Amino acid sequence: MSSTPKFGLNAPQSEAVIYLDGPCLVLAGAGSGKTRVITQKIAHLIEDRGYDPRTIAALTFTNKAALEMQERIAKLLKQPRQAKQLTVSTFHSLGVKILRQEAAGVGLKDRFSIMDSDDCFGLVQDLAITTDKQLIRRIQNSISLWKNGLIDPEHAIRDAQDEDEAQAARVYRSYVATLSAYQAVDFDDLIRLPVELFRNNDPIRDKWQRRLRYLLMDEYQDTNTCQYELVKLLVTGINKKPMFTAVGDDDQAIYAWRGASVENLKTLGVDFPDLKVIKLEQNYRSTTRILQAANAVISNNPKIFEKSLWSEHGLGEPIRVLGMQNDDQEAEQIAIMISADRFQRKNKWSDYAILYRGNHQARVIEQSLRRERIPYTISGGQSFFDKAEIKDIISYLRLIANDGDDPAFIRAVTTPKRGVGMATLEVLGAFSKQWNCSLFEAAFKGGIEAKLADRQLIPLREFCNFINNLESRASRPGPSGSGENAAAVLDDMMKEINYESYLYDMFDDRAAQSKWQNVLEFTNWLKERGCGGKDKSGEEKNLLELTQMVALMSMLEGQDEEPDAVRMSTLHASKGLEFPHVFLVGVEEGILPHKGDPDASVETIGARVQEERRLMYVGITRAQRTLQITWCKQRKRAGEQVHCDVSRFIKEMALDVGDAAPMETEIISPKDRLASLKALLATPRPVPPV
Repeated sequence: MSSTPKFGLNAPQSEAVIYLDGPCLVLAGAGSGKTRVITQKIAHLIEDRGYDPRTIAALTFTNKAALEMQERIAKLLKQPRQAKQLTVSTFHSLGVKILRQEAAGVGLKDRFSIMDSDDCFGLVQDLAITTDKQLIRRIQNSISLWKNGLIDPEHAIRDAQDEDEAQAARVYRSYVATLSAYQAVDFDDLIRLPVELFRNNDPIRDKWQRRLRYLLMDEYQDTNTCQYELVKLLVTGINKKPMFTAVGDDDQAIYAWRGASVENLKTLGVDFPDLKVIKLEQNYRSTTRILQAANAVISNNPKIFEKSLWSEHGLGEPIRVLGMQNDDQEAEQIAIMISADRFQRKNKWSDYAILYRGNHQARVIEQSLRRERIPYTISGGQSFFDKAEIKDIISYLRLIANDGDDPAFIRAVTTPKRGVGMATLEVLGAFSKQWNCSLFEAAFKGGIEAKLADRQLIPLREFCNFINNLESRASRPGPSGSGENAAAVLDDMMKEINYESYLYDMFDDRAAQSKWQNVLEFTNWLKERGCGGKDKSGEEKNLLELTQMVALMSMLEGQDEEPDAVRMSTLHASKGLEFPHVFLVGVEEGILPHKGDPDASVETIGARVQEERRLMYVGITRAQRTLQITWCKQRKRAGEQVHCDVSRFIKEMALDVGDAAPMETEIISPKDRLASLKALLATPRPVPPV
């Protein structure tokens, strides 16, 4: 049995890979090769230490990261098929896996429903009896934070600080009861319920501990209380030695607003006194100047663990700080500089990124990029299939294709409303649990008549009969043998549900028109690929086949190759990415650091500034070769120009004046701008490698 790590690791990486004497924390600085350590360690466990791949779990926070990790592991193994036996997933995917197998242990039927954010929004709206969307979102966020903090409704009510919090807590209590009646869970329950299960059921907990002998966690600093508790329950037992590797970086903890706790890194050492701490400080991404600036900024935060990034990429180009007159000039200059720099270096557009604190900063930059004909993409942009109006229509299609799809049933039967309210669905949910059947099937079960009054049961069954009729038509063999004309079935469905009128009843005319245009685009797209048009195979598709195609496309969307375009992104969405050339914009007091609540306590304000400083650190360390930072003297807010001050974080970067003196720029005419651009392009200078 070999204890030699895989070839090409530095000394701390090698130590992290081969350490198996107990719990291990790998402090992985930005760009220090943390994913390589995780994948190499999994390969080491399987090939050198004899672990069955089915007993290893690697957890991360995004499906994309999990997929990339599994692909990299497959390339390292002598038998690549073993990679598919691993559990490489998000925390929530592991939670689903546990709940699907242990549903009875938490009072759920096997086919429980998972409600998405929009479904839950509607539920909170009904329970709170309000149409104030901001209030609904605040209550929804409070419920999420309570669940992630493992705080039950009764404790939330007891600990409420004011009437607003008490109202949210009362809605929370009703929300939990309603989900239980629906036999449904929300996103936060996917981790909360396994924690409750393992706390209360030792045999099931022991079974999962035996099943998962070694646990690896990526981005550990982003875990919340609930996720940390799940980890503890999986790795600790009376006769079990804790075997796990947590990989994280306290300097990149930027998700406190959604419940993540950087304190989990500190708590790890308390709960596991034998914890081995290994630091990865060599950065393989950035030049020395960029890392010096990042280290200088983050040194102003209190440290859980001391570390300092370094690189062998050389000193690199000076960091430039540009002070602009206003946000219009900022956007214009960025577009000009990207265009000129790309021409001079012969780069791709995708070598450039523009990073900002908030989405509201993107609009004026987009306008400038379009004027300069610069292609761009925006990270975190909403998928077409994620728009609420598209999901509404898809819910009908999903239900036609599978009447056992409970989340689709709940969404379709209540959007638009058709006389089936919450009380009806609660009774139906309890009845479906009793008979272990779908909500749709429960509507026709004998005995439901005793549970629901005619005024409740009649509209419910009318809806179900409507779906049955559409399903029959959609699957009925037609002239081509593929079912009735998809366009005709779809048109009749849209006519019957009267969705256009619903939109105009729910939204102002402008929003309703935009949403209806999206629906028309979607339904026309379906028709073109159904009987009204041929796909690439030349075969017609019925509505059921189209529904399956839509489901597959919505899952795969975003997996195509990245286009050659400038990346625009919030700082939060940029975490985990890297770019040769980065423009960090709007680095001003009130934006970065974000203003926050001025009436908050000193402790709260201090914690917020520390997190904002970590966000600045994340932004700086996205840059590989060049970094340019902009701030404005004035910025338009609510239609008015307001004075801005340079961010304290720029001062904390401790840049040498000779390297990066703040540059004052004046607004120039289009004619002068063109002349200066030509002069810049005509001036030869050495081109550093990208």
